Amino acid sequence: MTMNNQGRPTSVETSRRAPIAPGTHTPEELSTISGDRGLDHEEAPIFELGHGATGVDLPDVQISGDRLGGVRRKDAIGLPGLSEPEVIRHYVRLSRMNYAIDSGLYPLGSCTMKHNPRLNEKMARLPGFGDLHPLAPQSTTQGALELISQLMNWLTTLTGMPAVAMSPKAGAHGELCGMLAIRAALQARGEHRPRVLVPESAHGTNPATAAFAGFTVDEVPALPNGRVDSEALKAKLGPDVAAIMLTNPNTCGLFEGEIIDIAKAVHDAGAYFYCDGANFNAIAGKVRPGDLGVDAMHINLHKTFSTPHGGGGPGAGPVVLSDRLAAYAPVPLLVADAQGLRLIEDRDDAPDGAKPFGRMCAFHGQMGMFSRALTYMLSHGRDGVRQASEDAVLSANYVLASLKDVMSAPFGDGPCMHEALFDDSFLHDTGVTTLDFAKAMIDEGYHPMTMYFPLVVHGAMLIEPTESESKDSLDRFIHVLHTLATEAKAKRIERFAGAPHLAPRRRLDETAAARKPVLRWKREPLKEAAE
Repeated sequence: MTMNNQGRPTSVETSRRAPIAPGTHTPEELSTISGDRGLDHEEAPIFELGHGATGVDLPDVQISGDRLGGVRRKDAIGLPGLSEPEVIRHYVRLSRMNYAIDSGLYPLGSCTMKHNPRLNEKMARLPGFGDLHPLAPQSTTQGALELISQLMNWLTTLTGMPAVAMSPKAGAHGELCGMLAIRAALQARGEHRPRVLVPESAHGTNPATAAFAGFTVDEVPALPNGRVDSEALKAKLGPDVAAIMLTNPNTCGLFEGEIIDIAKAVHDAGAYFYCDGANFNAIAGKVRPGDLGVDAMHINLHKTFSTPHGGGGPGAGPVVLSDRLAAYAPVPLLVADAQGLRLIEDRDDAPDGAKPFGRMCAFHGQMGMFSRALTYMLSHGRDGVRQASEDAVLSANYVLASLKDVMSAPFGDGPCMHEALFDDSFLHDTGVTTLDFAKAMIDEGYHPMTMYFPLVVHGAMLIEPTESESKDSLDRFIHVLHTLATEAKAKRIERFAGAPHLAPRRRLDETAAARKPVLRWKREPLKEAAE
């Protein structure tokens, strides 16, 4: 089976050719007997590796009857049979094909791919945290509840907000929590406000969340300097506006300097201010969103506070709430009384004044992420969190200043915050596309930056180095991008056309893959049967 016919074949059989004498071909042309290339192993899908055997002998079990209603499986289940060493080798080889923060700088903008300290991992695995069951009696989980309580105190202190909901599992889940709290507050006021204002530079989850919560979305344009057009925003305010969803610093890597004035205008109109906290790593310890007039903001623990993320999880997106919304925080609610800490699971048991809108998930949030995040906070202290933000901003500005002579920076006239934004105008008439440039970075050993986002910039390339990188690491990265930009301008397109050339797989037809995804492996018919 060939999973990708644009690059190296998946099947070892199809890659076996006559060996070539050393020195007669370039490394790219050299074919090996095994199909492997040094430590770069050619690995087939695990279903093709299975040979029917397993590492365990199981006795035959005779079942006299079952309760499957006549739908009992007649054929073998079809799972691959492999020994334990074969399984381990398979997944280790696949893991070596992945890029990770542990293998190099991860420049994805708006993602905050910072180092995950091993101390965090050690703490998350402590007995009582790593093996805690969500249904354990609360009298036996006082240590875990105390950890959550301390984390809540850190989050409310850093943001200047009085309340926090801990159960949301990630950023978009936190957005939904905040918008549902806003909806509940409006319903309590007896008001119908169907419209939510969202800047055109917003993360895509913002309008999606607003629509999912039952609101209509009204887009707010940006100014030429990359900030939201506050006058256009104010002109859109009215009695039907429920909230604004604004990211600060925004997705262009810029601080919204008029945010306090915007918040006042929103509140004067009777609406609420939701802030997307995805970029909190730029201001943590320096600016308290509550002081800016924010009513609700999710905090990505998996970004700002260094818990591992990627590949769909795990994540954690606690939502801090202002006095205007604190009463509507979802259950479970963590409270302290004479018996210690306890979780209130039912809205009917909520304390006086609390009006939970419901609940976001079955249990209490991501305990593993909570323990990692609190470890990060305690090991840094408040001054260390502040320095991390300052270093993240310094690193991004160093990248911006070092590259804007060869790469076009649409807002490069002034400093950026935690991420540097470039566009593709420097590639005009070079024959090199934005995608070509990104793919060429893979040959240089780097994951590409965030591409084509934010949408307010054509051919956007968004770089967020975080505070994790040393100056030497940044210098190597800058040298690679500077050289690639110089060669692209010189129209040396052979480096870029068809890149990556040195990765385990060549470039995919991403459009076809998205439109016609192959989501299920199917065994190819045997040649004998075909004949």
